[in-house]
Amino acid sequence: MRKLATFERPLDALVPQIVTAARIHVLDDADTAVTAMLIIDGRIAATGTVDECRARASEFSSATPVEHDLGDAVVVPGFIDAHAHPLMLGQMMSWVDCGPEKAASIPEIVALLKAAAERTPAGLPVRGYGYEQRNLAERRHPTRFELDEVATDREVYLMNASGHGGVVNSYTFELHGVTRDTPNPQGGEFFRDAEGELTGELSDAACNILTGVSGVKIGHHGPNFHLADAPEEHVRQLLAAQENFLQGGVTAVGDCQVTKREFDTYLRAAEQGGLSVRIAMYALSHLLDEVTELGMNGQFGNNTLSFAGIKFYADGTLGGWTAYFPDGYVGDPCRTGQLYHDPANYKGLIAKAHAAGLQTATHAQSPTALEMVIDAIESAQAETPRADARHRIEHCGLPTPEQIERMAAAGIRPVNQPQHYYNWGEGVEQAIGTPGERFNPLGEFVRAGVPVTISSDAPVADPRPLEAIQAAVTRITRRGHKLGPDDLAIDRRVALRAHTIDAARTIGREDDLGSLEIGKRADFAVLGADLFEVEAESIAQIEVRETWVDGVRRHAVGADATASTLESVTA
Repeated sequence: MRKLATFERPLDALVPQIVTAARIHVLDDADTAVTAMLIIDGRIAATGTVDECRARASEFSSATPVEHDLGDAVVVPGFIDAHAHPLMLGQMMSWVDCGPEKAASIPEIVALLKAAAERTPAGLPVRGYGYEQRNLAERRHPTRFELDEVATDREVYLMNASGHGGVVNSYTFELHGVTRDTPNPQGGEFFRDAEGELTGELSDAACNILTGVSGVKIGHHGPNFHLADAPEEHVRQLLAAQENFLQGGVTAVGDCQVTKREFDTYLRAAEQGGLSVRIAMYALSHLLDEVTELGMNGQFGNNTLSFAGIKFYADGTLGGWTAYFPDGYVGDPCRTGQLYHDPANYKGLIAKAHAAGLQTATHAQSPTALEMVIDAIESAQAETPRADARHRIEHCGLPTPEQIERMAAAGIRPVNQPQHYYNWGEGVEQAIGTPGERFNPLGEFVRAGVPVTISSDAPVADPRPLEAIQAAVTRITRRGHKLGPDDLAIDRRVALRAHTIDAARTIGREDDLGSLEIGKRADFAVLGADLFEVEAESIAQIEVRETWVDGVRRHAVGADATASTLESVTA
C-alpha cells in the first residue's frame, strides 16, 4: 500500500525524553518488554533499560534528557480504533444517554428524556441514544405515543444502539408530513402496527425526515445519520469526541464514513491546531467518482490527517434488524433487511475502486451480504491483481466457514467490534436464532489465518479498547451470558495486537504506528495494570492513566489534556 510521506526536524535539534515504567510492551514480533524508551522528535529512538536509553540519548544530543518516571504503570502502544465515527460520537455526547447502564425499561427512558426536555429551551429538539430494544424489560421498541409523554410541542428522537434508526414522537411525524399513508422511502421504513398505524419506529432512509435528503445517501451508497449543526459546533463536537478517544487510550482512528461534512470539520479543526488524535478517512462510496477523477489512487496526507480509502455498504445492521436475511428474522419473519446494492452493480463499484488502487471497506453482516462482498473482491483481484490491496469488511458478523477460508486466500481484513456482542449479543440470538452464537467468530479467523482487527464503531459503543479486548477474550456479554463456544474467543496477545499493530496494518500505517519499535511514532497508553496479569473478566476495569501522541501527554486522569513536555522544554 502507498505510504504517507513524513518530514522530520533534525534529531540533534531536539531535547530527548526518556520514559520509564514497570513494563513497556513494545509489541514487536518477539513480544519484547522493556522498562525504558527514548523519544526524540516524537519518535521512538531506543528501548531497553534506563541506562541504555541515557547512553543512546547522548549520541543524539548534548542536552540532558527529560525523564518521565511512570512508576508502577504498564505502557502499551496507543490503541488504534480502525472503525469509528468521531463526529457522530461528539454530536451524541450532547444527547441523553439511554443505554443499558442508564435505563432498563421504557418508563426509565421516558423519565430521562422528560428531565432533558425540562432543561432544554422551548422549541429545541430532545434527542436520546443507546437503547437496544431486546435489552429492555419490555423487549420492544418504545412507541411514538410513549415519546409523546416527553413532549408534544417539539421533536423527540430516540436513536437505537445500532445507529441505523430509532423512534420519534408524533410531533416529528406531523412536522414533516408523515402519515399512515406515506410510502416507505427506498432503503428505509416507517414501521406500522397490525392496523397500519405508525408506531414511531423508523430506519435507514426514513431518517431523512431528521437529517434532510443530504443526510442519508440513498443512491444505494449507505446511510449518514449525522444531524446538521453549524460548522463551528461540529468542530466543538469533534474536539469533545477526541478527548473521549484519548480517555480510552486511543491515539488513531479510522473514520469509516467521511462526507463533505466530516472532511470540512477535520480541516477546520486542523487549521485551528485542534487535531490531537490521528485520523484516517474513508470516504463514503457516493464520492467514488469524485475521488477517482481527482486521481486519489492511494493513501495521502500527513501523519495526523490522511485519506485511506472508500467505505461501502452491503447490507444493514443486526441490531436494527436491517442486515439482509432473505428468509426473514426469527424474531420477525416479515423483516428481511436490505441489500444496499444489486450484486452486479456493487461488483462494478469494487472493480473501479480496486483498479484505481484504492482500499475498500464494506459494511456487511449477513452471509448473503458477505457473499456479495467476497465475490466482488475476488473478481476484482482476478481482473486486476494487487498483492497488497488489504480490502476490509466492516463488522463481518456472520461469515460461513467457507467464506472465512476465501477471505484468507484473498487477503481480506475483517474489522470486528466485540463490544457489539458485549452490549447486545443476546439480541443477535433472539433475532436470528442459534447461528447468532457465532456473531464475530474471531477464533475462527485466527485458525484460518485471517488477520483480526477490533474496534469500537463509536458511538455504537464507547471507544474503550480494554472493554473490547475483554469481550474478545471472554465472549461474555454485559449481562453475563457466554456467546458461543470457547473456540470463538481469542487470546490476550492476539486481542491486544488486533487493537494496535494489526489495526495499524488495516489502516495502512504499520510503518509508523501500532508498536513501540525504534523509528515509530511515540504514541502510547499508560495503564494501571498489565492486561496479561489480571483476571480476564477484569481487563475492562484497568485504568487508562495517560495517553501520549507523538511523545506529548494528551490525556491524564484527573487533569485536562496537558501541554507537551517537549514543547515546554524547547520553547
